[in-house]
Amino acid sequence: MAETKKQQKLNKIIEDLNSNDSKKISKAIKSLESHGNHSVIKPIADRLLNEIPAQNKTEIIELLSSLKDTSVRAEIMAVIDDEKYISIRQAFLTAIWNTKIDFSGYVDEFVFISIHGTFLEAIDCLTIIENLEGPFMEEDLLECESHLKSYMTSDGEKDEKRAFILSEIALKLKDFNADVDDDM
Repeated sequence: MAETKKQQKLNKIIEDLNSNDSKKISKAIKSLESHGNHSVIKPIADRLLNEIPAQNKTEIIELLSSLKDTSVRAEIMAVIDDEKYISIRQAFLTAIWNTKIDFSGYVDEFVFISIHGTFLEAIDCLTIIENLEGPFMEEDLLECESHLKSYMTSDGEKDEKRAFILSEIALKLKDFNADVDDDM
């Protein structure tokens, strides 16, 4: 029964989050700070997809940036990887590099986004990668190298700015690889 009450409370908060009243939205965001859990990440993303006052959008990004519960990692990455949320992906990337949660297990996904996403997403991914703590799985680092090699050897014109970002990422990955090698 306690679980049901908690879920009912979360449902009410999500209902208020989807309101057209900016004060109600602000109150819902505040409530999520203390009552939210990983299950609210997708409803938050869905809310960001729709028309929302700029102040409320800022409050949501601040909420995402302040998360400390590591159980949200998978939910956040599911949003970032979902084509449905491509228009708000950069907002989530910005939140990731502002949060204290370590996303080291997703380093290969950040490299992929830095290659295939927008230039601003590439910058966000570089910032995220620079702040990852590890430890890193060797296969994730190999996947990163594969993404970078594929980009560098592909036909087509290369954007100099993106190439610079990717070279910075490659240097950071080299450091990560050295750490993995030292641990063996």
